[in-house]
Amino acid sequence: MRVGVYVCHCGINIAKTVDVERVVKEISKLPNVVVCRDYHYMCSDPGQELIKKDINRYELNSIVIAACSPRMHFKTFQSALKSAKLNPYMLEMANIREHCSWVHDDVEAATQKAIALVKSSVAKASHLEPLVENDSPVVPAALVIGGGIAGIQSALDIANAGYKVFLVEKEPSIGGHMAQFDKTFPTLDCAACILTPKMVDVSRHENIKLLTYSEVEDISGFVGNFHVKVKKKPRYVNENKCVACGDCATECRLANRIVSEFDEGLGKRSAIYVPFPQAVPLKYTIDPDNCLFLTRGKCGKSPKCVDVCDANAIEFDQKEKIEEFDVGTIIVATGYDSFDAAEKPEFMFGKVPNIINGLQYERFFAPNGPTGGELVMPDGSVPKNVVFVSCVGSRDKKVGNPYCSRICCMYSTKQAHLTKERSPDTDVTVFYCDVRAFGKGYEEFYERVQGEGVKYRRGLVSEIYQDDEGKLHVRAEDSLLGEPVDIVADLVVLATGVVPKDTTKSLAQKLHISNSPDGFLLEAHPKLRPVDTVTDGIFLAGCAQGPKDIPDTVAQAGAAAAHAIDVLAKGKITIEPYNAVVNPDLCGGCRICEMLCPFDAHHYNEQEGVMEINDTLCKGCGVCGAACPAGAIALNLFRNKQIISQIEAILDE
Repeated sequence: MRVGVYVCHCGINIAKTVDVERVVKEISKLPNVVVCRDYHYMCSDPGQELIKKDINRYELNSIVIAACSPRMHFKTFQSALKSAKLNPYMLEMANIREHCSWVHDDVEAATQKAIALVKSSVAKASHLEPLVENDSPVVPAALVIGGGIAGIQSALDIANAGYKVFLVEKEPSIGGHMAQFDKTFPTLDCAACILTPKMVDVSRHENIKLLTYSEVEDISGFVGNFHVKVKKKPRYVNENKCVACGDCATECRLANRIVSEFDEGLGKRSAIYVPFPQAVPLKYTIDPDNCLFLTRGKCGKSPKCVDVCDANAIEFDQKEKIEEFDVGTIIVATGYDSFDAAEKPEFMFGKVPNIINGLQYERFFAPNGPTGGELVMPDGSVPKNVVFVSCVGSRDKKVGNPYCSRICCMYSTKQAHLTKERSPDTDVTVFYCDVRAFGKGYEEFYERVQGEGVKYRRGLVSEIYQDDEGKLHVRAEDSLLGEPVDIVADLVVLATGVVPKDTTKSLAQKLHISNSPDGFLLEAHPKLRPVDTVTDGIFLAGCAQGPKDIPDTVAQAGAAAAHAIDVLAKGKITIEPYNAVVNPDLCGGCRICEMLCPFDAHHYNEQEGVMEINDTLCKGCGVCGAACPAGAIALNLFRNKQIISQIEAILDE
């Protein structure tokens, strides 16, 4: 084996702590090392050219790169090997940046560790074997999960590129949270004016099949060939017959008696309803949890909705259906939930009517909201003192959310502006930790609202309480003045943060993707692959990946769509050989690996009595190899002789 070793300075990231020249000198002494060099930036074009020239000059058949994380540049150096006509899997990387220079201050100790790491990699590289990639055809269609603004944008981008899209939304209408908003910051554009045309475009697009009131039941397969099962819940209304006249909702025996989810509990609806006037599709749905006929088996002499429906669209005999189809790529755009402020009992949310969250307050301003866009309280009065409390459920380790939700500062600023606009005499106070106006035009908008008379007081609110006269008191510390304050308020708005949807974890399991520590879905790399997941062909968009505002959501949705289109346009995908391999002579057919595999890549060959592995499904996690009692499963690039040689090289130090 003729090994070439290349040690990177990474500017000063490595060279500041590791004596690179000494590493090169020591590694040059190893028996299989034909050439060993250092360079300031191995990932640069000159650095890669150096490697390619040496492969041909010295007839190298194995390469070791001592640099940064393989997650960042393994594919970079694989491309260099391919250009030099060397099998790209004859490559090993020693991470002497994250694993060495960045975690040590002692130059001598860091240098010794770097030498040991590189020796270990050389030992493994001496036992590498060429691997062959396989090709697989791609189904020219995409699945988009979630019908908010992220899912809508992704679906339209893919459909406009000429590919079939299945857009699945669990609610009766697409639109997501954006459909609940009145205005968007910082430009104060009408949210419905921006969103509604896109919703209509989705419904009319010839390449988009819209599956509302539906949920993904199961996903199997692999990139290019996913098989999807979608559960379509019964609306009990024939969508082809319903003309959305509204007579059924008006005549329903429970008309305007059921809490409206779309109005965040502030408004009422009937047992048969459309979530909001601009809903897409504009078809009525019967609520199975509240409809008297569905829950009790009778609704007077006969259901009034049936009696008044001239289109004969009511169908109480509808059943749940499963729709199956194949797609090549998947985009997850499942959105977010608002933090439940009841988890902060000191704020009395849910106990006092005049303490609401930001999304509820948004419904006050919306023309299709419970008050028709008027700023009036349930008792009909106009609040004269409104207090906003920032960071409720964000930047709070006590409730398990140490992250910033990014949108709370600005939507409070927007709502403070709308409050002054609708009721100029209202006194508005915003308690904040730090105002994070990070986007384009955000700082200017924040300054504008301050100029409109909104008071910003820096400090955390400790509690909200109600006195004997029923008045609300907001108690806090003004950290700039260094004194406690107690403000009497008619209305308190809690700027609740963004949390993952309650279905995020179960969906991640179905898709075989990961959750990050904050509960959102985990990207493959935060910088280089922010919309990819660890499962090839599955991409993330919007708040499914983490908190973000509408502009960033739309941008990421477009990026996810572009990545999906890239897969679909190729017509075939390359399957990298990072898979487990079964030795049939050793396999006893115990099927332990089949039970443990998180990717369903194992199947039992009844005729041969041995396990087989689908190379395309296998992600090389190694669980099966570790569990196999017969030692019949090996992992490409991590075979026993390769790992043992690494360990021995370190022990020899």
